[in-house]
Parts: sequence; C-alpha cells; structure tokens
Amino acid sequence: MKRKNKIYLCMTAILIVVYIGLLFLLYVSERTSSSATIQTFGDAVWYSLVTLTTVGYGDLTPVTPLGHAVGVVFLLLSAGIIVTMFGAVISFVTSEGFPLLMLIFQRKKNWYYFADYGAESNTLAANIYKEDPDAVIIYGEKREDQMEFPDYPCMFISASPARIVAHKKNIGTRCKIFLMKENDIGVNSRAVGLHELPVDVYARTTNGQDHLSGNINFFHSYDCCARQYWRSKPLCKEEDTIVIIGFGNYGRCILERAILTNIISVTQHVAYHIFGDAKEFLAMHGHLQEVFSMGKESAEMDSLIFHDELWETCREILERADRIIICPDDEPKGWNIFWRLRRYYKTCGHIDLHSNRKAPGVSYFGTNEEIYTPDQIMRTSLNKAAVIINEIFRKSVSYPTLSWENLDDFHRESKIAAADHILMKVRILLKDETITEFTSDTIKRAYQRYCETKTEESMQDAYRRLDHMRWIRFYSFYNWTYGSVRDDGARQHPMLCPYAELNSEQKRERDVAWELLGRISIEL
Repeated sequence: MKRKNKIYLCMTAILIVVYIGLLFLLYVSERTSSSATIQTFGDAVWYSLVTLTTVGYGDLTPVTPLGHAVGVVFLLLSAGIIVTMFGAVISFVTSEGFPLLMLIFQRKKNWYYFADYGAESNTLAANIYKEDPDAVIIYGEKREDQMEFPDYPCMFISASPARIVAHKKNIGTRCKIFLMKENDIGVNSRAVGLHELPVDVYARTTNGQDHLSGNINFFHSYDCCARQYWRSKPLCKEEDTIVIIGFGNYGRCILERAILTNIISVTQHVAYHIFGDAKEFLAMHGHLQEVFSMGKESAEMDSLIFHDELWETCREILERADRIIICPDDEPKGWNIFWRLRRYYKTCGHIDLHSNRKAPGVSYFGTNEEIYTPDQIMRTSLNKAAVIINEIFRKSVSYPTLSWENLDDFHRESKIAAADHILMKVRILLKDETITEFTSDTIKRAYQRYCETKTEESMQDAYRRLDHMRWIRFYSFYNWTYGSVRDDGARQHPMLCPYAELNSEQKRERDVAWELLGRISIEL
C-alpha cells in the first residue's frame, strides 16, 4: 500500500511539472506577439482551465504556432481529464469515502455499528430504527450486489470499529458495537481491541457469562427467547402441569427462567415434566432438590421430573398437561413434533412452539422480531431496575454493601433476577394475569396496592415469604447452601433457611424488591 501511494505521488508530481511547463511555454510564445490576447502567466492559466474543462469562453486564444501547439495539447487532454474527474466522483460516491464523509455531519446522533450483515443484525437494526428514527446504522462490510437493501437508512462501510469511532470524535453518545454471530468475539478480527475504545460492545455468546470487562457485554439469544416467552405467556394460577419437549439450548433456558421467575404463590405446586437429555443440567445444579420435589409430583411444592423415555410414551401426562412447550434447537424437528402431537394425541392444554416461522393457528414464540430488540439485547430497563434494587437494598440494611460497579457477576445477576420478577409481582398485586408489559399506569397502581395492603401484617408477611421463596430458588440454582456465617467462597449463606427461621432484619430485607415498584413508578 505504501509503494502504491509513492507511485501516485510521483505521477502527480510529474503531471504538475508538465502542466506548469506547458503554461510557461504558452506564456512565453504568446507574449512576443503584439496581437496576442494572452499577455500574462495568469492569462495562460485561465486559458488552460477554460480549455481543459471544455467551457471555451473564447475570450483568450493563442495566435502563435507554439501557442497553437500547446492549445492542441490542452484540447486533447480535456476529454481525458473530464472522464477521469467523473470517474473519481463516481468512485468516491460508491466507495467508503462518501459514507465516511457523511458520518462527519451526523456525529451528534446515536451510532450503531454491526460487524456484519445477517438476519439477526437486520432485525435488531430495524427495531433500533423504530425506536430511534435518528439512529445511524452502520454495517462494517461491503454490500453484496445480490443483497436486497434494508427498509431503513443504513451505511455499508468496510471499515473497522476503530476507524468509525475515530470519525465520531467523542461527540454525542458512545458508539454501540454489535457482534451478532455466536461467540464471534473470539474469532472476529473486528473484535480485536474493542475493550480499549470508547464504545459499548454487545456480543452474542453461548456460554453463561454476561460481562467480560468494562465495556464488553454478552447476550444470549436462547436466554432472550426464554425471557420473552415467560413475559408474553406467563404462568397462570390454574396451571399445575407443564411439559417441555426438547432440552437443548432453548429448552434449558426456558426451564431456568421458569425456576427463577415463575413464583406466584407460596402454596403453588407446578409440576414441570422435561423430555430430553438433562444429565449435564442435573450434574451442574446439584441443590435443586432443596427447593423442588425431584422425580415425582408434589402437592406442597413445585416439581421437576426429567424423563429418559420418549415423550410419545407418556400419553397420560400429555393429555392432562396445562401447557406443552415444544422447543428443540432444531426448528424443523419442533414442527414435526408439533404436527404429530396435534394429529395423534388428545390434549387439553395449549401448545407453544418455538419457531421463527409464523403460521396461522399456531401458538409460536421466539421469532427474531421478538428476540432481537434493543431492550432485550442491551437490557436497558432490566439493568436499570437491577441497579435501583441494589441501591434500595444498600439503604435498607445496617451492614455495609457494595455499589453496582463493585459487584461481581453473580451478585449482579442476583439483582437482575429480582428485577426479572417485577412483572410477576405486578400481576400478583393487581390480580391480572394478562399483563405482559410495564406501563406507568400499571406500575403506579401495583405500588398503590402494595402500600395499601402491606399495612396488614399477614399480607406483608405473605409478600416477604414470596420473595424469600424466589431468593432461595436463585441461590440454590447456583449451588449455594446454608451456613451460619456468610462465606462467598464456600457459597454459604445464613438466610438459606425456611422463612420462619429468619430474624426480623432478614425478613425486612425482602421488602426491597417490592419497594422497587415505587421507584420505577417515579422513573416512568
């Protein structure tokens, strides 16, 4: 590249010398003639420009033989120069030069950079543009000729994040970088050095980590799908039996979210029947038996029953199930299960199918449009609620606690799990199972209901019991056990005990998650 630049510089220098030489010859030859109109060097420059651009005003013309010869050279060069200039303009407009120039005038807007273009990137970018019409969408690759141009304004620039950020010059909000392919941050050259840039990075992953360093954040499409599923199709009080067919990435995350958020009553006894290979899951979560009945249904607590046999053989369970969730990682396999279930089995509950393909008459979930949204990927509202929970908690206890910035990943996830349960708390307070989204009105009404009812000791006690149940599930899921003294290294906590054994201060700590509703209503 350096050698090419040197060649271009040499050629440019030669052309400039030749051009000046021709001007000098024209000037010298014409000034000797009394009838010449070109009398000065400036006249020669003006004549050359008028001739080379094919304007031809005719106010200046050479009269000497040498002047005519130089004029002929300029005439011959004019066509080549025009074609070259036109080609340069076309090349500039169609190359990265023009988009990079346009970025300079949009520095105050919000920039979103995608390392590559794909179905997931396109969906997220479209959802971002719906929420932020002034967003600047940038794809870090050249647009392919056969590619259909997106329905929203965007730029295809084959440039690294560092180059894009350099054009931002720290004006306006920080640029957001998205790596939408699974585990792309470990192999994509565009991910090198991102932790050193003033950007926020969101990388898709399949592992369980949510945070790497200061500006690197991970998201899981499977976990986003599970969150969206239970948000849009919440657990209802009358449901006692739920069947999950398929225990790959999607099935595992759907069960995890159910374990951590499906707490609606201290007397609930929901039985989850899971069909699929769960050996690794059970080996990893060795303390679930402390909060669930494992292997058999219970009338006193929730149950987890993992089946080694084929789902087709458990006709009685399928027929009495309140809902059946079909979610193998292989989507065509899921459709095959769906049609066989509909054709050969009598079911009383509804069937939910994980599918990115919409079809009439089918209760589906997990489409790209549902998963790849700004709030799902960047978790802005969820993380904000988690930060508020931590601040309320710090003020409510007598012992020192850490700020959000100083929390480790586990304790951050603990606060996020509490924030995840907020929607369930709203449904409980308002006794409305149809609520699937936060609004200022629903949050305000829920908090008012909480304030009115917590004055009754029995109701306040019920609220605390419910959140203690949720809290114990979270810690047991991550293999914490009871210990008389808290020991994070040994994963032991003195509050991992029945609610009745807690002291008064420990019981009051459970109020934090409910009091959060008041802070959120103020924010909204």
